[in-house]
Amino acid sequence: MDVDVTPKETPSDAELAAPDVSVVVTVFNEAACVEELYRRTLAALEPGPRTFELIFVDDGSTDGTFAMLERLHSGDPRVRAVRFKRNFGQHPAMHAGLSRARGDIVVTMDGDLQNAPEDIPRLVEAVEAGNDVASGRRRVRKDPLGRAFPSRVINGMLRRFTGVEISDFGCAFNAYRRGAVVPMLGSIGKQKFTKALVLSGGASVIEVDVSHAARSGSSRYSPLRLTRMALHVLAGFWPQPIQWIGVALGMVCSLLAVALGAYGVVYWIDNANFPGPLFGGVAVLFVLGIQGFILALVGEYLGRIQRDVEGRPLYLVDREL
Repeated sequence: MDVDVTPKETPSDAELAAPDVSVVVTVFNEAACVEELYRRTLAALEPGPRTFELIFVDDGSTDGTFAMLERLHSGDPRVRAVRFKRNFGQHPAMHAGLSRARGDIVVTMDGDLQNAPEDIPRLVEAVEAGNDVASGRRRVRKDPLGRAFPSRVINGMLRRFTGVEISDFGCAFNAYRRGAVVPMLGSIGKQKFTKALVLSGGASVIEVDVSHAARSGSSRYSPLRLTRMALHVLAGFWPQPIQWIGVALGMVCSLLAVALGAYGVVYWIDNANFPGPLFGGVAVLFVLGIQGFILALVGEYLGRIQRDVEGRPLYLVDREL
């Protein structure tokens, strides 16, 4: 009796029926939160009429997060997971999830439970109402002042450079129409602020109030990292910033030189003693500070050029479920 030993082919993503909603969750050392997030997400979505999938992207965790995701996947095929070979960052992880999402509506969120999964249906409904993007707006921020204030500055910069008047660009808890995300996949990950990228392409947006819980443990966004993100916003969303800064620097230094020169002449005439070293030192420090900012901005550009010239991959996948 002949036995068929031909391996059975498993259906690819393209052959499987696409769900209505894809929930993309980026995680990094979130073993303590993953199971609760999964349970609460199911409780929020299962009573509804929509089919869904959960895509977890493990950004190089070292605490057993992926083992937890393996266990969830083995019990629920709607759970998909990707593990990076190392920590590449939140935005490359977001690209990995978005590029694998098959739903007509894609919800993005962090895995630290600062975002409440119970708000997912409200975001989805806002997109179903005819909007391209449902932008999460944190009603009451649970972040310390050292993080909240720089975030407000960055939000103001993004409003100015994108021309989109929303209040919370930094909230990662959003829902997107898939057609609005796909054209931007080439830039997502390389460029931070996925929401700002999608909106800069002309996508329609509505803000939806979402709850926000305090993070357990310290935030990965230190003041230094937030400063680097501000430079990234300038380089990525402000056209020709060096030219503008150069004009501003010339005007400020010229006006300062004229003002100090006029004051020096008046003081010299009245007192016969011009305090040149003091004002000269102030002027030098002022110019050096601005030059340092310009050098930092140039460094951001050079880093981008280097990454593009080298053709380095955005991330490397170790395993995928």
